[in-house]
Amino acid sequence: MTSTVEPLVAVVTTDLSAITRGRSVVESKLQKIAATGVGWLQANLSLTPFNSIVDPNPWGSSGDVRLVPDLNARFRTVLTGSATPFDMVAGNIVELDGSPWVGCTRTMLRDALAELKAATGLSVIAAFEHEFHIEGDFVPGHSLSFQALRRTDPFAPNLMAALEEAGVAPEVVIAEFGNEQFEVTHEPADALAAADRAVAIREITREVARNAGWRASFTPKAAPDAVGNGLHIHFSFVDAAGKPATYDPARPGGLSSQAGAFCAGVLRHLPGITAMTAASVSSYYRLKPHSWSSSYTWLADRDREASLRICPTVTIGGRDPARQYNIEYRAADATGNPYLSLAAIVRAGLEGLKAKLPTPPLVTGDPTLMSEAERKKLGLIRLPETLPAALDALAADSTVTGWFAPVFIETFVGLKRHETERLAGLDPVAVCDLYRTLY
Repeated sequence: MTSTVEPLVAVVTTDLSAITRGRSVVESKLQKIAATGVGWLQANLSLTPFNSIVDPNPWGSSGDVRLVPDLNARFRTVLTGSATPFDMVAGNIVELDGSPWVGCTRTMLRDALAELKAATGLSVIAAFEHEFHIEGDFVPGHSLSFQALRRTDPFAPNLMAALEEAGVAPEVVIAEFGNEQFEVTHEPADALAAADRAVAIREITREVARNAGWRASFTPKAAPDAVGNGLHIHFSFVDAAGKPATYDPARPGGLSSQAGAFCAGVLRHLPGITAMTAASVSSYYRLKPHSWSSSYTWLADRDREASLRICPTVTIGGRDPARQYNIEYRAADATGNPYLSLAAIVRAGLEGLKAKLPTPPLVTGDPTLMSEAERKKLGLIRLPETLPAALDALAADSTVTGWFAPVFIETFVGLKRHETERLAGLDPVAVCDLYRTLY
């Protein structure tokens, strides 16, 4: 007598440690629970990457919320190499009466996007560019080389096929500059969908690697002297009619006045949001000058040291630059929750639009070689150099903390303070070793 195992569907949320967690149901029950979701706990927001709950935390041991699947954010593929399908649905956390819960980061992003559109008519198009490394028994390969990718075969084609079937719309996979480092990108999408895709990319990549006998890690630094793994967040705008609204060839760098004001807002509040977009102790081993990441509040045209980088456009064959034109936020990595990271960027940019800030100067050169007076004139402020310093900068920016419920800020800061205390006795090598296993 044979029996059929019914596949599971996971209803998931990504927490403040950027760990995707959830509950699974058999596929036939998904529609049944679609309206009311599955049970969840407020205190789960205080879960650490070390599989413990911060104690004390604002939530305690009582209380319940619901994790409700968004069926438009379902990612399913049978191509990861697992015995059963990879099937994951992003969810929103709500109160028992269905009202939004203050700790749901996916709702925070959705609300930030809605507020931006209501105030300006603009919608955000986004894409997440993931860098990661694979731990396995490989023959060394040259950076960016054909050989370096092929030596992992069939990992890359299997990954791209799984991402495509899941609906992630992947664009490119490459062997990157670092040792055993790779990069995968996806097509631009509505910002909420892009954040959902970022979650799916991480989980599918890990599963494909695991089924090949390897481990994929999105840690910011595999070792203190290793090339860092960034998460580059690309964004652009369309207006109410769906037309590109980021590009104006008559203005410096090609930035439209609205895009320029948005960038100015991001740079003004960048020190305060860095803790959210680069959210681990090891993140700050990466955010240093001369590391092709970011280290100052810096807007530049195609310079990979800048925090905000205007990306190149291609005019080959008469392609329209307006539809390609986008800005890249580089002070981020995969220890930051993608919904919260993008929500913070959008909120900061909206502040710039409300204040009608002028477009920041496009900076060329090396800020570390400039005098303090030159940096001040250009608005270049050094980003926080440690996670505790980033948390201090967050607390000092009342505009940033004002975007969120006080209990959420209390939870986030408490979680991250706990993380720094947990690692206080470790040297950078040990810190990197730990995060490599966690992410």
